[in-house]
Amino acid sequence: MKVFLTGADGFIGSHLAEHLVRSGHEVKALAIYNSNGSWGWLDTLPADIKNSLDVVLGDIRDPYHMNQLVAGQDAVMHLAALIAIPFSYVAPDMYVQTNVQGTLNLLNAARSHGVDRFIHTSTSEVYGTAQYVPMDEAHMLQGQSPYSASKIGADQMVRSFYSSFELPTLTIRPFNTYGPRQSARAVIPAIISQLAAGKKSIDLGALTPTRDFTYVTDTARGFEKALHATTGFGEVTNLGVGFEVSIGQTFDMINELMGTGAVATEDPNRIRPKNSEVERLFSDNTKAKTVLGWQPEIVGIEGFRVGLEKTIEWFSKPENLAHYRPNEYTV
Repeated sequence: MKVFLTGADGFIGSHLAEHLVRSGHEVKALAIYNSNGSWGWLDTLPADIKNSLDVVLGDIRDPYHMNQLVAGQDAVMHLAALIAIPFSYVAPDMYVQTNVQGTLNLLNAARSHGVDRFIHTSTSEVYGTAQYVPMDEAHMLQGQSPYSASKIGADQMVRSFYSSFELPTLTIRPFNTYGPRQSARAVIPAIISQLAAGKKSIDLGALTPTRDFTYVTDTARGFEKALHATTGFGEVTNLGVGFEVSIGQTFDMINELMGTGAVATEDPNRIRPKNSEVERLFSDNTKAKTVLGWQPEIVGIEGFRVGLEKTIEWFSKPENLAHYRPNEYTV
C-alpha cells in the first residue's frame, strides 16, 4: 500500500517506517520541519531502508501542506504528536494545536482524497489511573494531564469522522512502548542512559506506579496489522502485553542487568502533580488478537527482561548514547 506516515522521525514512527518498508509498503514519511534538514531517527536507519523512503519535512499543524501530502495515498498512519507529559503542564496550548488541530487537518485531508483507511495513534494515558484491571477499551477516559486531555480530544475527533463522514478509521491505543531510540523523558531510557553514563544515584519520578510495557517491535507489528484489518473500523483497539510492573521494580531489573549497584532517588522535579499521576496501567489485549490478529512476542517478566537487555545493548553503544544528555533533565 501507499502509506503516508506522520511522526516517522520519532521513536515508534522510525521503527514503524522500517517495518513497513520491510513488509513491502511504499512509505511517504513525514518528519518535523527543521532548518538543518534532519530526519530525526530516520537518519540512523540502514541505508537500504532510508533509500526506500520518501521523506518529507513539514508540520501537521499546516492543513494545506497536509492536504497536498495525503493526495494519492492509500492510507494515513498518524503517529505525529506532542507526547511529553511534563511539558504539557508548561505549554498546554501547543498540545491542543498539535494533537487536536493537527489530527483534524489530517482527517480533513484523508476525507478529501478518499483514503482507504486512517490509522490513528492514541495512548493508554487517556484511561488515567485504572478503575479496574485488566483495562479494556470500555474503560472510562480521564484527562489527568493536558497531554492526555489533548489525546482524548484527538481520539474523539477521529471517531466523529467515522460516524459523520464514514471515513474508515482505526484507533490504535498502545500502552507504554519501550526500546531503542526512545526519548530519555521516558522512564526506561532515563534509567539506562544515567546508568550507562556512570551515575550511581539515578534521578526518577514516582517509583510506585505500575505500567504495561510493550517492546517497540511488537507495537510496530500491531500498527502494520491495522493496514490489513477487516473489522474494528470506527473503534479503538488496545496494544499491550497484559502485564504490569512498577517503576521501582523496573529500575531494580535494569540495575541488576547492568551490574551497576546504583540507587534510585525520587527527584521532586520529575514528580507529577498528585492528581495528575497515573498510578496503574494494565491492558486487556483481547480485542487486538481478534480484530488485528496481533499478539506480542515479548511477554511476561522473562520477556520484559529480554526486551530490557535489547534496549540496554542499544543504549550502551557510545554512538547511540551520544544522542542523549543523561546528566540533564529536559521537561
